[in-house]
Amino acid sequence: MRTRVRRTAGNVFADLGISATEAEHLKVRAELMVALTRLLEARGLSQVESAKLLGVSQPRVSDLMRGKIDRFSIDALVDMLFAAGAQVTVRVRRMRAVA
Repeated sequence: MRTRVRRTAGNVFADLGISATEAEHLKVRAELMVALTRLLEARGLSQVESAKLLGVSQPRVSDLMRGKIDRFSIDALVDMLFAAGAQVTVRVRRMRAVA
């Protein structure tokens, strides 16, 4: 059986057929979740310690670590990153022309 490989447009969610707007929201949330997860893992914190630092419950941290993207808003993730001592910056660029 051959595996089919397809070049991505840069957003896996759009590649899955999700609407452009929702795909962009999911991409931003995924990037924030990855950044927060890496930050917590780099500190070697337990989920209980992470929860205290972020001001959330341990099950909330578990959801983060398990990548349950549907349970987090962009605002909540930015708040948690800030609580963890991270600075979040936003970069906006023009979209490439679609051919």
